[in-house]
Amino acid sequence: MPRRHIHVTDTDGAPLRAALRELRAKSDVPAEFPHAALSEAEQATRRPRLPAHDATDIPLFTIDPPDSMDLDQAMFLARRDAGGFRVYYAIADVGAFVLPGRALDAEAHRRVTTLYYPDGRIPLHPDILGEGAASLLPDRTRPALLWQLDLDTDGRVVRADVRRALVRSRAKLDYAGVQRAIDSGTAEEPLSLLREIGMRREELERTRGGISLNVPEQEVVRRGDRYRLTYRVPLPADGWNAQISLMTGMAAAELMLTAGTGILRTLPPAPQTAVERLRRVARSLGVNWPEGMPYAVVLRALDPRHTQHAAFLQECTSLLRGAGYTVFDRDRPTEHPLPISPDASFHAALAAPYAHCTAPLRRLVDRYTGELCLAAAAGTDAPEWVRSALDTLPQEMETGARRAARTERECVDLVEAALLRDRIGEVFDAYVVDVREDRPTAGTVHLYEPAVVGHVEGDGDGPPLALGHRLRVRLIEASPGREKVWFAPA
Repeated sequence: MPRRHIHVTDTDGAPLRAALRELRAKSDVPAEFPHAALSEAEQATRRPRLPAHDATDIPLFTIDPPDSMDLDQAMFLARRDAGGFRVYYAIADVGAFVLPGRALDAEAHRRVTTLYYPDGRIPLHPDILGEGAASLLPDRTRPALLWQLDLDTDGRVVRADVRRALVRSRAKLDYAGVQRAIDSGTAEEPLSLLREIGMRREELERTRGGISLNVPEQEVVRRGDRYRLTYRVPLPADGWNAQISLMTGMAAAELMLTAGTGILRTLPPAPQTAVERLRRVARSLGVNWPEGMPYAVVLRALDPRHTQHAAFLQECTSLLRGAGYTVFDRDRPTEHPLPISPDASFHAALAAPYAHCTAPLRRLVDRYTGELCLAAAAGTDAPEWVRSALDTLPQEMETGARRAARTERECVDLVEAALLRDRIGEVFDAYVVDVREDRPTAGTVHLYEPAVVGHVEGDGDGPPLALGHRLRVRLIEASPGREKVWFAPA
């Protein structure tokens, strides 16, 4: 999950838009695809490898932002006659279009993930696939990996299966519309069950000790010659929809662990030093954190509509650092074997084994996870091209994650500089979120308003910064595309 989601609107003619274009141009992954990869993609759209099983009678629907066209998932929810629920979850079948070892596959391995910018993206696959033939667009028949997840009355998965199938989505829904329909009671049962199942899964998450961070999305809107920063607070429907995806990822992990071959998304527990740092930040922001209360309980009490709580949620993402991929194969040695301790195969934030498998249009590893789950569900060996890639996939994904994180940092720096470029010399209230070990008078501050993070540096002979403490700072520099936001103690 990106640390900070930033979206920019109304930037025509603005310096910010030009700086964003320049930033994309400097990326080590160009927006343009090689001719060979494009040619393969065009051929694949005309002759995809289609499955024999036809599930187009299931009236699936998608839930995504209104302007999204790369639709990875579609769902249908129902009650089981024996009690509990049945979830059909269709995942775009990229494997129906991309041949292993060919030009399109090689380009996907070079890109690894879709890179997101505040005003656009650099996709993992050509748009003719990612927003076209492979996307689960409404009223289009598409190849997919169709999961059937049977749940008991508490929302626990009691049976999981996945197979290739032809599917057909009936509706492209967005979060706000879904929330309105459910709240007003006008949603038909397949959609209204999203709240029922989602809330049960959230309760199971709480029981396990897992956490979900409802980090608000920041939106920068141009007003005249200045920019204004606002928050888009996640709706309950965002969380319910995410629970369906997380449930599928956990079911995928269990399938692969049972089969003995797979790749997991793992996260170690947050070190105590990181938790103590966060506790000091909480005090400075006025966030109530009683002594002895686990941070997972604190997070659930936060209201992202509250500015201080939204800022604290941004800082909480620091507890998710250290995530990686763990591969295992019982029939052949791997460079990164599954640790002996079962706990080490967990994703600490979810308090369960978990795998990335629901976003193959935007993330390379999900295509491989899908193939591993298909083999596990069928009781067959995973394809050799998948197993032979297991040793290198973790490093490839790590490289892609670093690139995405760097892109995110650069975008945040640029947007914040644009937001503050006309406010040089102004004094702001802030709190210290980081202190340099080699220079205790320098570090990082988070403003109370607007929610900007920037570098602060005091006189070398001045008092050291105190982590989590409040501080008045003066804006020294903010030049979009040239300098990061920089403050000095006021």
